[in-house]
Amino acid sequence: MSGIYKRGQGYWTRMMSAIAAGLLIFMGAVWLWDTIAGVRLGDLQTVYVQAGAAVVFITVLAVLSYYLICVHTRFVDFLIATEGEMKKVNWSTRREIMGSTWVVISFTFIVASIIAFLDMGYSMIFQTLKVLESAG
Repeated sequence: MSGIYKRGQGYWTRMMSAIAAGLLIFMGAVWLWDTIAGVRLGDLQTVYVQAGAAVVFITVLAVLSYYLICVHTRFVDFLIATEGEMKKVNWSTRREIMGSTWVVISFTFIVASIIAFLDMGYSMIFQTLKVLESAG
């Protein structure tokens, strides 16, 4: 492994990728710790086996993450290109999002009302035809 490839580029995608990788590695280490809770190796207590496995797990995956996020040229170029594309995105304003949300909520209530009305109508028809028993 050498130094960081294209050090000044793709800062935010690298940082967020590193944070996500760290979180996943930590959760994996906790899972591993719980999974091997009853394992003993020779005279070693379980806690030492758990700690050793967690340290090896964290170390191996941290080195792999560093390699992918900082050294592997194709992966780093992908992260840099991703950040470049994200800068081109035209993000919606708060007003546009609020307007769209109200349209969706209104449409949902309208559709729910239509379905409820049709359900009551079909229930009345089927009760009249004696296909359904009346509730009261």
